[in-house]
Amino acid sequence: MTPTELAPAFFLAAIVILLACRLVGRVLRAFGQPPVVGEMVTGVVLGPSVLGLLAPGVEQAIFPDELRPVLYVVGQIGLVVFMFQAGYEFRVDKIRQVAGSAALISAAGVVVPMLLGVALAWLAAGHVDMYPPGVPLLVSVLFVAVALSITAFPMMARIITERGLSGTRFGSLSLAAGALDDAVAWVLLAGVLSISAASIGPFAVAAGGSALFVLALVAIVRAGGRIDAALRRLAPEQVLMVVVVAVFLAAWYTDQIGLYAVFGAFSLGVALPRSAAMDGAVRTMKPVAVLFLPLFFTYSGLNTDLALLVDSGVLLFAVGAVLVAVAGKLGACWAAARLAGESNSVATRVGALMNARGLMQLIAINVGLAAGIVTPQLFSVLVLVALVTTIMATPLLTLIDRRERRAAPDPEPEPVA
Repeated sequence: MTPTELAPAFFLAAIVILLACRLVGRVLRAFGQPPVVGEMVTGVVLGPSVLGLLAPGVEQAIFPDELRPVLYVVGQIGLVVFMFQAGYEFRVDKIRQVAGSAALISAAGVVVPMLLGVALAWLAAGHVDMYPPGVPLLVSVLFVAVALSITAFPMMARIITERGLSGTRFGSLSLAAGALDDAVAWVLLAGVLSISAASIGPFAVAAGGSALFVLALVAIVRAGGRIDAALRRLAPEQVLMVVVVAVFLAAWYTDQIGLYAVFGAFSLGVALPRSAAMDGAVRTMKPVAVLFLPLFFTYSGLNTDLALLVDSGVLLFAVGAVLVAVAGKLGACWAAARLAGESNSVATRVGALMNARGLMQLIAINVGLAAGIVTPQLFSVLVLVALVTTIMATPLLTLIDRRERRAAPDPEPEPVA
């Protein structure tokens, strides 16, 4: 397709995606699910799993192969802006109060799922035709382990914000542990890619580049007052331009060092000073995420074919992956929170939130697919894990709230004069 043919094709695909996301989102909202879950489900519905199965000609007409790279690039813009906003809303001052417990929870939420994932993937080798030929088994096993150790930090932040839980102890614990979890997971993913390339280069670049990036973030935090003063002298549209350039620069840099664009965008959002000028720029950028983020989910959905799970071996592996994911995250984070001295009420909610994989796992498996270390079968299995664990989060929180309200003693009646 020529550029003049791609443009109208993109407009049509965007219309279909946005309307479908709105429709599915409204349906799932009745079940207490946040809008991002609706966008995840819509991506799978518009792909070969549903639309391609029912009307393959329609799917190919709306989403031709030549259009898919365009959907990916535009979706990346929405993804980066969304992560920057999540970082800007991240309250570091509240995280310091729970740093010790959060570190223990994060460690458990990474180590246990990885160990279980290694065991599951290793046992499946030779029994399930799911790993790419020519790729060392160690790479495939480690990739599955890292994918299962990821937490959907943006999804968690959105759930906590929408439910008004930002000031709660379990909300602060989950945000801190989730942020640490994902930072470690991205470094581990860079290590897996290094092993896949049979070179320590990617891992060394990721580690060294991360150190430089951290130094830059520290410098931004220390210069917060001067940055705020400089922004106040600019017109709102100039502030917006400066912020967009900074976000894209951070996204480009972290992408180049192997930590992926979203990590840079989120980290910059955390580091930038909070001010009226910044607030205005962040509000202005919000519609970009609303419009473009669904395109990323659709791109992932176009690479997901749940019909591949009809194979008994792949289906059994998928069930095992879901069980391992839930036990490794929900169970391990609950146990770590209890070990850190948290109440059962707080620990259970932390486990429910940390269990969601959502957006971050989709990003990781897309990286694996682009690197050639993920097959369509494995991709579909891990998308299913992301969907199931993410959809579980909100109903679990609601169930916990209801059980505690029922268990609470009734207030004593006031004496009648």
